[in-house]
Amino acid sequence: MDGFWFKQNKITCIKHLIYIKEVAIVHFKYGFGKGYIEFDVDDKNILKILRQNDISTGLTGKDEVRRALDNPIGTGRLCECVNPGEKVVIVTSDITRPVPSKIIIPEIIKDLLDAGVSYDDITIVFALGSHRKHTVDEMKYLVGEDIYNSVKCIDSDPDDCVNLGTTSRGTPVDIFRVVAEADKRICVGNIEYHYFAGYSGGMKAIMPGVSTRKAIQANHSAMVKNEARAGAIDDNPVRQDIEEVAKFLPVHFIVNVVLDERKNIVYAVAGHPVEAHRSGCRFLDNLYKVNIPEKADIVITTPGGFPKDINLYQAQKALDNSKHAVRDGGIIILVASCSEGFGEKVFEKWLLGAESPDSLIRDIQADFQLGGHKAAAIALVLKKARIFLVSDLDENLVRRLFMEPFKSVNEALTKAYEELGNDAKVLLMPFGGSTLPVVE
Repeated sequence: MDGFWFKQNKITCIKHLIYIKEVAIVHFKYGFGKGYIEFDVDDKNILKILRQNDISTGLTGKDEVRRALDNPIGTGRLCECVNPGEKVVIVTSDITRPVPSKIIIPEIIKDLLDAGVSYDDITIVFALGSHRKHTVDEMKYLVGEDIYNSVKCIDSDPDDCVNLGTTSRGTPVDIFRVVAEADKRICVGNIEYHYFAGYSGGMKAIMPGVSTRKAIQANHSAMVKNEARAGAIDDNPVRQDIEEVAKFLPVHFIVNVVLDERKNIVYAVAGHPVEAHRSGCRFLDNLYKVNIPEKADIVITTPGGFPKDINLYQAQKALDNSKHAVRDGGIIILVASCSEGFGEKVFEKWLLGAESPDSLIRDIQADFQLGGHKAAAIALVLKKARIFLVSDLDENLVRRLFMEPFKSVNEALTKAYEELGNDAKVLLMPFGGSTLPVVE
């Protein structure tokens, strides 16, 4: 038995090619919750493994963040944007996002201190959107013990917001009071594809990050429009509405990063909330818009392990990207632990109360509700392909969601071959929430 192997990282795979009677078996190891899940695919079936494009990068990690801070886009340096005595809020992502706040925020605070801002005048706000609150340990994990012990850290609160007006699309600009009343606002985030806002990052930290459920629902209602899709930005009504919020509440500085497959910072932008953000989006396209020769019979996709597969509400993003890679009538194998279940109450109610995928689509068109929108998004995928779910969820529960439950990828793949034939072409998306397939 001859072969070779190479090790990537816990989220991607450990891949072995083992030749048995001239049949190559490829072994994969993908992130699943805080651990791993392993499976095999015949090499003859593999259409493509969607990985980031091979592009040259410079600095990484903290050094790249420092480079961006020293070379802002569209603004002066951060130390030139703040003054001693001003109240400064740093808005960053919650535990469901992979933003490396503990690397980014210390560099921001260095610049604030150099400008004469005191620790007492800095507040870190975790943008919850419609997500649950953090534990103290989770806050410490996100920013690090030193920062947590030096700076006030709080969750946004949708019940303590001020209304600043209404956008031209009818979205109320309801902003968490601490953020709205600060003298200066700095937003931290990562840039990746978003299935209807085009991209994450930028002003998204404010809307929906620190907004009310009513405001988020109004903004997200435009997701049903054709222009609201992953990788679309300048004509995207959801993104346009998000950025109009700046007319009511200016963001003075952002620091956004792009992460590689190992969740390392490979590119950072700082400065103007739109100009700097667009630069980051262009880099992301070069890195993660991946050409595929054709649509596959079977797509194996995963969010990449914790925290992106913490619940079904988050794992849905990987599922949505995979719909661009599967043929009509194909099968998507979604590999996501979902250890915290659904992750959102309205989302859960809609899924469990639905008669069929068609009913979910009809309901969201008749009465848009935040949470229900992701249930409808799953329904739209189900109209295109069957979904085999490999998770920690109860099997009967999975069936109620119009998906088919499996305990292992190998089991799901065997069933998929039975349905579509042993020669079915398989496309693998180990970073389903990050990579955007584009047919050549």
